[in-house]
Amino acid sequence: MGRTILVTGGAGFIGSNFVLQRIAAGDRVVNLDKLTYAGNLGNLDSVKSHPDHIFVQGDIGDSALVQCLLQTHRPQALVNFAAESHVDRSIISPEEFIFTNVVGTFRLLHESLNYYRTIDSKAQSRFRFLHVSTDEVYGSLSQTAPAFTESKAYEPNSPYSASKAGSDHLVRAYHHTYGLPTLTTNCSNNYGPHQFPEKLIPLIILNALKGEPLPIYGDGLNVRDWLYVGDHCEAIGLVLEKGAAGETYNIGGDSEKTNIDVVTTICSIMDECHPEGAPHKRLITYVKDRPGHDRRYAIDASRIKRELGWQPRETFHSGIRRTVEWYLSSSAWIHEVTSGDYRNWIAANYNSRGAAKDSAR
Repeated sequence: MGRTILVTGGAGFIGSNFVLQRIAAGDRVVNLDKLTYAGNLGNLDSVKSHPDHIFVQGDIGDSALVQCLLQTHRPQALVNFAAESHVDRSIISPEEFIFTNVVGTFRLLHESLNYYRTIDSKAQSRFRFLHVSTDEVYGSLSQTAPAFTESKAYEPNSPYSASKAGSDHLVRAYHHTYGLPTLTTNCSNNYGPHQFPEKLIPLIILNALKGEPLPIYGDGLNVRDWLYVGDHCEAIGLVLEKGAAGETYNIGGDSEKTNIDVVTTICSIMDECHPEGAPHKRLITYVKDRPGHDRRYAIDASRIKRELGWQPRETFHSGIRRTVEWYLSSSAWIHEVTSGDYRNWIAANYNSRGAAKDSAR
């Protein structure tokens, strides 16, 4: 029999993929999600009637609700995906990020500690609080600097990454001060099915599908390490099962790519899968860079590979093809999420930047 896991943010991109994996593995999931613009119950259609999936709409900052869920369902683990996560939105509305990512995580930790103190020693030895974080807390790397290790000093450069850094520090403090058995994972840029299309890869796929401009910040040479979401979720499951309490594990895809390389790769796949719009590369448009745009991120995932035996299954080229094919076959999901707030956001964020350079660059 599997565990009962309280998952927060389990209707979002990474959270929903994790929920689907854990239910398939035989775990029981209590899924708490506020259902903001990026949370979508459509991501969980395949388990909406599953007896091992219990969905609750609510906020991690609601201490009474979290306390009730912990006492009612008696989970053996809590996995925290709940976060405001888009850098551009954090630049425009930083307060939401502080409240959810810092205050919300604090309240979740505090109620988890109270619950932990009520369970017996055997249950305490099994319980884990796993906090899902980002490589952005480490700041920006030069082109020749070594990749981020777990001992890299934090140097966040945006309100988003600063709020995640704050939450990471709280998780560490609750372990060292109160003995709560915590785990932290810091991942590189995820991509794959169900990602809300404000992020680079789904935005480019959907704009290419519609024949609209493919916006790239600055010179397009910012570098990210890309991680397929299924590989990330498998790593989280492994950390939850085998990770040492109080420790941090970096999770990366061994796939450093410039933004322009990512976009041109997608264009090539779209030329093949959606030839009526080819060549899609003609749609590339350079726009004004965003403030504080980190130049390069790279994850050194050697610890989780060495200690826990994890390896990513997908290369960037296999994963990006799977991703493009999923979006091309998911028109109903796309229609549901690309309305209202999303359209307003795209207009506010990209249209105001204008075409800084033409697509021939």
